[in-house]
Amino acid sequence: MKIELASSYGFCFGVKRAIRIAEEHKGSKTYGPLIHNKDEINRLQEGFNIGLAETLEDIDADDAVVIRTHGIPKHELEVLKAQKNRVIDATCPYVTTPQQIVEKMSKEGYSIIIFGDKNHPEIKGVVSYAVNPEDAFIVLEAEELEALPLSGKVALVSQTTRKPEDFLKIVNALILTRKEVRVFNTICNATFENQDAAAALAKRADVMIVIGGKHSSNTKQLHSICKRDCEESYLIENEQELDPSWFEGKELCGISAGASTPDWIVQNVIDKIESIKQ
Repeated sequence: MKIELASSYGFCFGVKRAIRIAEEHKGSKTYGPLIHNKDEINRLQEGFNIGLAETLEDIDADDAVVIRTHGIPKHELEVLKAQKNRVIDATCPYVTTPQQIVEKMSKEGYSIIIFGDKNHPEIKGVVSYAVNPEDAFIVLEAEELEALPLSGKVALVSQTTRKPEDFLKIVNALILTRKEVRVFNTICNATFENQDAAAALAKRADVMIVIGGKHSSNTKQLHSICKRDCEESYLIENEQELDPSWFEGKELCGISAGASTPDWIVQNVIDKIESIKQ
């Protein structure tokens, strides 16, 4: 059986940047998981003494605090600064962009619509930048728009890891009912590249292995995309979750990985698959 990696996979620019920042600040704490990959978080803890604060109460006044790639709500950032914590911002620049857009357009009187998962940390941060919280709405489906008390003009942004075709459904629904719609495509280029590469490989593969955190939005999106063209697509966090039966009678095993998946985990998975097929 041949094993083939997608032409684009794994760590994106924002994650590489965040990991480097964390490694440069040994003994600091991240506020929330730095990225959605528990194995990489464990590596940072063991090798660089990087702690994890799940809540503001877990942060002491003298702590150096690394802000995770997904960002945090604006008011929580203000609390950290008021406490005189040393704040080290590792928020991905692609996430900072929709935060800034929401703040600017909200100040200009636009109703804000954010396409994404309301429970995702990135979206919790982005929506917090709206000047008027009652005029900022989070949606996942176009049907949700009908019930919203929108003003005359609307500004739309997207969670960075959503599918472009799903974002387009929201855009189309809005322009049919609103006179003024400002659309900001805030989906990350790295997300496009990884998704396109995974889709191309899934069309040829007999089995697809997608590696990444089970709570990672972009990894779950990759898995969903792969399953469209390769029914036998499996989402795993590391090599320990591989099932030898997946590879029986297969000729081509494709591998992709989410933006929070380090190369060392990908290599461990490849090594395990090769040992299974010997």
